[in-house]
Amino acid sequence: MPRSLDPETVPAPGAAPRQTRRYAQKRDAILHAAAALINEAGVKGTTLADVARSVGLMTNSVTYYYRRKEDLAAACFLHTIGVLDGLVARAEGAPDGPARLARLLDLVVAHRAAMAAGEEPDIAVLNDVRALPAPQAESVFSAYNALFRRLRGWFDEDGLDRADRNARTHLLLSVMHSTRLWIHRYEPRDYAKAGARMADLLTRGMAAPGSGWRPGLLPETAPPEESEVSPEAFLRAATILINQQGYRGASVEKISGLLKVTKGSFYHHNDNKDDLVANCFSRSFAQIRAVQDAADAGGGSGWDRICTASATLVRSQLGPGGPLLRVTAFSALPEALRTETRRTMNRLTERFGLCLVDGMVDGSVRPLDAGIAAQLVSSMVNAAAELPAWVPGVTPDNAAELYARPLFLGLFAPAAR
Repeated sequence: MPRSLDPETVPAPGAAPRQTRRYAQKRDAILHAAAALINEAGVKGTTLADVARSVGLMTNSVTYYYRRKEDLAAACFLHTIGVLDGLVARAEGAPDGPARLARLLDLVVAHRAAMAAGEEPDIAVLNDVRALPAPQAESVFSAYNALFRRLRGWFDEDGLDRADRNARTHLLLSVMHSTRLWIHRYEPRDYAKAGARMADLLTRGMAAPGSGWRPGLLPETAPPEESEVSPEAFLRAATILINQQGYRGASVEKISGLLKVTKGSFYHHNDNKDDLVANCFSRSFAQIRAVQDAADAGGGSGWDRICTASATLVRSQLGPGGPLLRVTAFSALPEALRTETRRTMNRLTERFGLCLVDGMVDGSVRPLDAGIAAQLVSSMVNAAAELPAWVPGVTPDNAAELYARPLFLGLFAPAAR
C-alpha cells in the first residue's frame, strides 16, 4: 500500500516544483535589488558584491543566477521592458487611440502607486542601456524596439508618415518614463488623477481655440570657435558621452578621445570628472534659462512664449550648441549637489508652468493642470536629444514640428503639412 503523500511537498498539477519556486524567488530578489542599485549608481557603478550584500548573499551565490554583472543588468532592463509591454498589451483592448492612451497611463500610474506602497518592487530605469557591452545591449535594444513598434502602431490609423509616428511614439515613451521624476509629489491615492490629467494633455494638447502652432524661433548662438580646445568643448563632449553611456561610461579617456586630445589636456581644463558633470548641468541650465528669458522678453501671449521657448530648445538640442545634459545623470552627482541640481531643474520647469498660467489668464491656453503640463514640456525638451536615434532624417529645422508640436496640439492631431 503506498504511503500517503504530503500535500505541502507535492506541487499542484501544472505548478513548478518547490526547488524551482525557491530558485525563482531568489532570482527575483536579486533582480529587484539590482534594479534599485542601478537606478542609484548606474550599471558601471553597481557591482555583484553590492547586489549580494543587499539580499544577504555571498557574491558567488549571485553568480549562480547571473554569471556577470552585465547579464544581471540586462535582465533588469528586460524585466522593465516586459512590465511596460504588459501594460501596453492590457491597454490595447480600448476602442481607439485616445482611449488606449488613457488606459495605458492609468495602468502606468497604478503601477507607480503599487511601487510607492511597497506592493511592487521598483523597476530599472532604461537610462543606462548603452553602458552594456554589445551582446547584452543587443538583446535589450531588440526588446525595446519591439515595444516601440507596438506603440507606434497606435498612430497608424491617423494618416501620419513614419517620421511623425516615430516622433510621437518616442514622445509618449519619454513622458511615461519621466513620470517617476515627479509623480511622488502627489499622494499615491491621487496618482490616478495625475494620470488622467496627463492623458487629457497628451490627447487634447494645450491650445485654447484659435491658438495655432506658430512658434517664433529665437536666434541660436553658436559656440565660439577657438584654435585650442576650449572648456566649452569639454563640456559639450562630456554631455554627449554621458547622455549616451551614463556618467561612469563616459570616462576621461573617452571624453579626451572624442576631442582628440590627451588626458593631460583634460586635466589642464578640468580638476576632475565630478566637477565636469556639475559644470555640464550648469551649462545646460544656463541654456534653458537664456531661452526662457529671451522668450519672455519677446512678449506675446503665454502660449506664444512657451511655444517659442520649447521649439527653440528642441532645435538647439540637435544644433551646434547642443545637447543638453539628460536629467538621468543626476545619479552621478554627490548627494548634496544632486539635491541642489534637482531643485534648479524643478525651478526651470516651474517657469514653463508660469507661461501656461499666463496663457490661461490671457485666453491663449485652455484650462489645464499647469504643474503637470510643465513637467511634460520639460520631459519633452530633455528627451529631444535622442530624436536622431528614433527619427531618421530629423534635423534641427524640422525637429520642433515633428516633436514639440504634437505635445502642444495633441498626439493624435494631424501632422503639419
